[in-house]
Amino acid sequence: MANIHNVTEFIFLGLSPDQEAQRVCFVIFLFLYTAIVLGNFLIVLTVMSSRSLASPMYFFLSYLSFVEICYSSVTAPKLISDLLAERKAISWWGCMAQLFFMHFFGGTEIFLLTVMAYDRYVAICKPLSYTTIMNRQVCAVLVGVAWVGGFVHSFAQILLVFHLPFCGPNVINHYFCDLLPLLKLACSDTFLTGLLIVANGGTLSVISLGVLLASYLVILLHLRAWSSEGRRKALSTCGSHVTVVSLFFGPCIFIYLRPSTTLPIDKVLAVFYTVITPLLNPVIYSLRNAEMKKAMKRLWIRTLRLNEK
Repeated sequence: MANIHNVTEFIFLGLSPDQEAQRVCFVIFLFLYTAIVLGNFLIVLTVMSSRSLASPMYFFLSYLSFVEICYSSVTAPKLISDLLAERKAISWWGCMAQLFFMHFFGGTEIFLLTVMAYDRYVAICKPLSYTTIMNRQVCAVLVGVAWVGGFVHSFAQILLVFHLPFCGPNVINHYFCDLLPLLKLACSDTFLTGLLIVANGGTLSVISLGVLLASYLVILLHLRAWSSEGRRKALSTCGSHVTVVSLFFGPCIFIYLRPSTTLPIDKVLAVFYTVITPLLNPVIYSLRNAEMKKAMKRLWIRTLRLNEK
């Protein structure tokens, strides 16, 4: 522990050293983060207030939107404030907290996306048993498992880094605390730690993606017997999910399923799963969903009527 406390803070290099570029990025990311919070909060509010969105799919979607708000809030506010700061510093404990909550909410999102794929599988492949299989209690348990799974994943990751000695360099070539950049700063052999990180984070992403792809392959095979209209509706719903999955899992697998090395492109890819995916979630699930758009319209009308009174 004495070695660990030789470093009390870390310094971020951020997205770009150019001051003009940082000011432009400040405006862009402030707008994007505001859109993330408002868009996902609108989905949560719409699902909670609409009786027509009582199906398990929207139940899971509301929790996914809530997780997206939390997930982006771990890194985006710090990134935005640092874009106007000359010295981009974070305390050692603040770094550990950011690392824990990022992987906690990220892991929870991975499990939620897997649960949502299972929900679509049951809805399309076993429609007559859907309400029995995906009852309210089962949905609540699946959401609870997602939260617990995210916690276990994050706790395992933080344990791997927590014991590492940081006794000198403290400059992180990133805009938030992440595992691989921290490994580069440790003044000890981190080869085994890097392998364990790959085994935990990378393997989790690959296995979850494999389950997701397998479920959608079964769904596609099952849809061959449906009418063209039924296939269109089912594929529209599944297409939204596949889009979110691809944008989230692609960068995660590239970063966490390789040896403990960092690349310049890592910061760009990190923007995808910390900012872009949470931003696209409300766009993809609302603009491509007729029921969601109708429910949002009804919510807007009710709100206007209440304001008139």
